[in-house]
Amino acid sequence: MAETWRAARTAQGGFGFEVMASAIVGGQGHMNWSRLYRFKNYMRSSLWIIPFFALIVEQVLFRTVMAHDDWTTWVPPWPLSVEGTVAAMQAIISLALSFIVFTFGSLLVAIQIASGQLTPRIIAITLLRDNVIRFTVGLFIFTLLFAIGVISRVNASAPPSIVWISGVLGVLSLAAFLYFIDYSARLLRPVSIIHRVAEQGFAMIEAVYPDNLRETSEEPPPNGSLGPPDRVVTHIGSSDIVLAVDMKFLASRAARAGGIVELVARIGDFVSYGQPLFRLYGGAKTISSHDLRSSVAFGRERTVEQDPTFAFRIIVDIATKALSKAINDPTTAVLAIDQLHRLLRSVGNRNLRNDSVFDPQGRLRVMFRTPDWGDFVQLTCREIRIYGADNLQIARRLHAMIDNLEEVLPDCRKSVLRVERELLDRMIDKVYLLPEDAALARIADTQGLGGSVNA
Repeated sequence: MAETWRAARTAQGGFGFEVMASAIVGGQGHMNWSRLYRFKNYMRSSLWIIPFFALIVEQVLFRTVMAHDDWTTWVPPWPLSVEGTVAAMQAIISLALSFIVFTFGSLLVAIQIASGQLTPRIIAITLLRDNVIRFTVGLFIFTLLFAIGVISRVNASAPPSIVWISGVLGVLSLAAFLYFIDYSARLLRPVSIIHRVAEQGFAMIEAVYPDNLRETSEEPPPNGSLGPPDRVVTHIGSSDIVLAVDMKFLASRAARAGGIVELVARIGDFVSYGQPLFRLYGGAKTISSHDLRSSVAFGRERTVEQDPTFAFRIIVDIATKALSKAINDPTTAVLAIDQLHRLLRSVGNRNLRNDSVFDPQGRLRVMFRTPDWGDFVQLTCREIRIYGADNLQIARRLHAMIDNLEEVLPDCRKSVLRVERELLDRMIDKVYLLPEDAALARIADTQGLGGSVNA
């Protein structure tokens, strides 16, 4: 049984995170993967990157067109006079400046709304990473600088090509601004934010847990106790959260050293200075501490990458905030449960025993902790039940979710779901004084309240 399980893990590549690893493993050393990871993460979540490159591209394009104007003899003459051209360029400059101010102003409003009404954790993974916002600002910057370059050369007989390009950019900026208004209004809707977070969660679930569930696939192999570690590597530097780990490199180094590396912290855990980070067994005790620490990326805030439970965490936070007495918006909480329901169906059909990496010979090389089915279900149900069981919509929607999951998921998933149903029914008995209300709260309804009683 153990050999079969190990062979299956080896055949699938050992660990789903490998598809996301960008390690560079050399014969004698390892590039600082954690710094590369943090750099990529910063580039993806920084609003100023694309506008800055737009500035560089504008300078290159403008100078190229000016230097090779003889290639654009097919461009028709500019119909306006010098005075008209100056007025047109001034209008484009004013519009571009106004668009930039409006875009950043609306972004600040979006951040305030997201923090107050939803959760601050969506800022870094949605708003700041939104390519529509970033490229729209980049277009405005490009148009502004191009128009400034044109107006400074109008009196020096600027070639018609750059004037036409500036005019086209002005029209495109106006169209992009109108689209951005519509896009922002749609983006700030809770259902849009929740759906976007859920889609990121689906992507991470598929990457971290690539295998479908088989009834016996989650039984761990009988490795036995590893005993006391031969060496312990502690965390140095600032106390931060584990964001990602280069499992491919750890497995490679452990195989080369002929030992086992155990990652003590789980992805998403907060690790303090001096806290154990790795336990090393056998030949792995010879691996450089610097290389081991460089395989772990730390940060101040959790991200969805390599951490599928964080998508659940964000959506649960949105639901519980909507259920607070200050906001009192149970319908938004129902929308959140809809997406949690979809995520649980995906997780429930996947093999979650993905916490060991074996070499091609089937020998254990890396051990680490990952969330199991109970962790996902409890994260989804417990807080929402505690905060919202006294609301008919929430109680009925939770019942519908649990009933559906019991119906479609394998038998090995059902015991945890039965516990959650029992806890929900006990909570209903506690919070509803009238038996009629309690009976109504126990009816499964995918809409919360008002849908089919047989959903």
